[in-house]
Amino acid sequence: MSASRILTIHTDGGARGNPGPAAFAYVIQRDGAPPIEEAGCIGDATNNQAEYTALIRALEHAQRLGTNHELQIHSDSELLVKQMNGEYRVKDEGLKPLHEQARRLASQFDSVSIRHVPRTQNAWADRLYNAALDGAAKKAAHSGSQKKSKNVAERDAAIAAEAVACLRAAAGAWARGNAEDPKPEMVWEQIWSVLEENGVLRK
Repeated sequence: MSASRILTIHTDGGARGNPGPAAFAYVIQRDGAPPIEEAGCIGDATNNQAEYTALIRALEHAQRLGTNHELQIHSDSELLVKQMNGEYRVKDEGLKPLHEQARRLASQFDSVSIRHVPRTQNAWADRLYNAALDGAAKKAAHSGSQKKSKNVAERDAAIAAEAVACLRAAAGAWARGNAEDPKPEMVWEQIWSVLEENGVLRK
């Protein structure tokens, strides 16, 4: 087959926590064209589920490029490679549908070879999926920070409203002509209590 019909693919995926937040990545290389990179998060999953997702997404992308290609797929997951090559049975119920989907997709191509490579030879895809997880973690932290800031702002507004209500009530009474009813000291104590009870001041 012409070299121009060969797609060299590297796939990788993983989870932080196993299961935990997971992501996939793949790189597709072909002669005469820039490499194709893709990565994304898939929610909570296991390492193996993430590895299979990476393979499936890569096969789906390769399918869009044409099923008359010869695929040379590289993965650092020995389990996935041996299962796809029929050397290992798929015993994990969570992997069976992913394995079947990957086999169906692979069967549509003229030729597919899947081989195991060391992690060092899969660094490109490894970097991509880890970057996706890092980005998701930063986004979640930022979102949590924004939510916390919003909650603090709402709390402060409620405390301020309560303190101002005390002042307005006192001002209304003072406007009737008696500057000692209520006594300024009592008004201050009310405001102090509002601040103290809401954690603005330490008891």
